[in-house]
Amino acid sequence: MERRRFLNAAGTGLAAGGAMVAAPLVRSAYAQSNPEIKWRLTSSFPKSLDTIYGAAPYFAERVAAMTDGKFQIQVFAAAEIVPGLQALDATQNGTVEMCHTASYYYVGKDPTFTFGTALPFGLNTRQQMAWFYHGGGNELMREFYDTYNVVHFVAGQTGAQMGGWFRNEIKTPEDLNGLKMRIGGFAGKVIAKLGAVPQQIAGGDIYPALEKGTIDATEWVGPYDDEKLGFFKVAKNYYYPGWWEGSGQLMVMVNKGKWAELPPAYQAVVQAAAAEANNWMMGKYDAQNPQALKRLAAQGVQFKPFPKDVLLACQKAALELYDETSASTPTFKKVYDAYKVFQADQDLWFKFSENTFDNFVFYNQPKT
Repeated sequence: MERRRFLNAAGTGLAAGGAMVAAPLVRSAYAQSNPEIKWRLTSSFPKSLDTIYGAAPYFAERVAAMTDGKFQIQVFAAAEIVPGLQALDATQNGTVEMCHTASYYYVGKDPTFTFGTALPFGLNTRQQMAWFYHGGGNELMREFYDTYNVVHFVAGQTGAQMGGWFRNEIKTPEDLNGLKMRIGGFAGKVIAKLGAVPQQIAGGDIYPALEKGTIDATEWVGPYDDEKLGFFKVAKNYYYPGWWEGSGQLMVMVNKGKWAELPPAYQAVVQAAAAEANNWMMGKYDAQNPQALKRLAAQGVQFKPFPKDVLLACQKAALELYDETSASTPTFKKVYDAYKVFQADQDLWFKFSENTFDNFVFYNQPKT
């Protein structure tokens, strides 16, 4: 009997000891089976914008944490290696292994790039995520990005954006004629149809252009970033909504050859860390924007909705542009044909659910 008790106790001790050493042994085996890798990531954004830029360092930290420090990614802000709007080029040609950027910055190469970030009057944030993950968007864009020698992962969301800062009021569609505006992506081609003169300017260079009068208006993201960039000091008319970005989606793009060299475990880590960065950015913007909105109001900023006839004119121009682009660019047509069918179904659902709920709650909240 005593011998049996002793053996049982010993077995229990060994089991407990085994549990205590199991994790280190697994970690040691993981470390031995995966190599030490050091990559560079170039961002399209300046360090001063701690949320849109900050998603890249957050992503790199998560990659390191999930690989016991074996996979290190050094993040460089815009212009530290290449200008912000050349992040894709640097990744394509192997100057860096990866970048964090907005796909629509590269519509000059092919208008199909717009779908990776936002299509004017297109999907909102929830719908964009649904399209990418469950509506065929990832597959369509993977095929497209492959022709540019990169692999993509959704890694950031700004949510629906503000309509931007204007020196003068916008009362009619005619007020857009001759307007010089910094505006990102495909939306520039939309306002050009109404006589505006779009300018593609990186985030860190917008304020001096607006201050000097090189441009008459600008859009960026929303209150939190726009306050940091100081636009309210030189333009007091702050319009909404940013019809060109119902969803401001960002990407981690990886050089295709470098991606193929990664062990499968590291590939899985990159995908997981990108998804975490996506949630981190969206949550931070939603948390920070309300207080920034209040601070801007205290600075005398005038918040103004775009008049309905301005929105309708811009929407009409956008739809005409999509038809024209589809006729001339097969890659755009292929994605757009699938996208608009998905959007029609999403809008039907959101009319019943999100839109009805939001409108009631927003306008019937008890005063505090």
